[in-house]
Amino acid sequence: MFERQGLSNLIGRRLGLRFRNRKNIAWEKFVASVRHPKKHVRIAVVGKYFGTGKFTLADSYISVIEATKHAASASGAKSELTWIDSETYEKDPAAVKQLASFDAVIVPGGFGTRGIEGIILAIQFAREHKIPYLGLCYGMQLACVEFARHVLHYSEAHTVEVDDGTPHPIIHINPRQAKNIAENRYGGTMRLGAYDCNLKLGSKVQKLYKQKLVSERHRHRFEFNNAYREVMEAEGMQFVGINPGADLVEIIELKDHPYFVGTQFHPELKSRPLAPHPLFVGLLRAALKN
Repeated sequence: MFERQGLSNLIGRRLGLRFRNRKNIAWEKFVASVRHPKKHVRIAVVGKYFGTGKFTLADSYISVIEATKHAASASGAKSELTWIDSETYEKDPAAVKQLASFDAVIVPGGFGTRGIEGIILAIQFAREHKIPYLGLCYGMQLACVEFARHVLHYSEAHTVEVDDGTPHPIIHINPRQAKNIAENRYGGTMRLGAYDCNLKLGSKVQKLYKQKLVSERHRHRFEFNNAYREVMEAEGMQFVGINPGADLVEIIELKDHPYFVGTQFHPELKSRPLAPHPLFVGLLRAALKN
């Protein structure tokens, strides 16, 4: 018995857990919140990698699922995720009104051109109807495109990933990588791994993180075009997270919205059961109020 208990303590120390009488209080509370939630939150996840044929491939975004569960449990709630193929809204734009029945909307990361206009419709609906929103990577980029189109009235605004001839390239190629991409030398042109991010004091996200400097994990190639920062800020878009090394936009939020946050990085990758990511916690809190 003593050998087993010693092994348990060793494993606990490696995992950063402290056992008391072979039981961990934090884990017990976590399990209790999972098994006996006091509230339910309905979240629409709008994207384009959810299905093939008649099957829903929710595991395409397993880290987003788990991060949402972590934050829900910390809030004493159970998250109910509904997977919505963005092409549904392209075929029937009026169908986007179904988002009114959800407590929050998440747009996860992605690449390519398929289903983009449907995602933009979903973002517009969440912004205009004050539905808590969290955009991850592509979800942040397309939130900027949506804002430029419908608030700044740049009707042809886009990301160059989809339209390299747009007169308003809100999302463009990282200037430091432009030459490599122009010469079809794509190797190493993605921003991968952890990068620092300075948070704007007093912003929603800074209050959630409870610190000024954070480090988050990335996986993308395109960046917000800083040429549009000033004009977008004047209309209510706030750039509250900036990479100090290259002056790249990392986090956006809207001034007059319960919770509208977009991140260039992937916060879901750092979420843990006993340490839910602050930005998912913020979304769940706003969803519960909603």
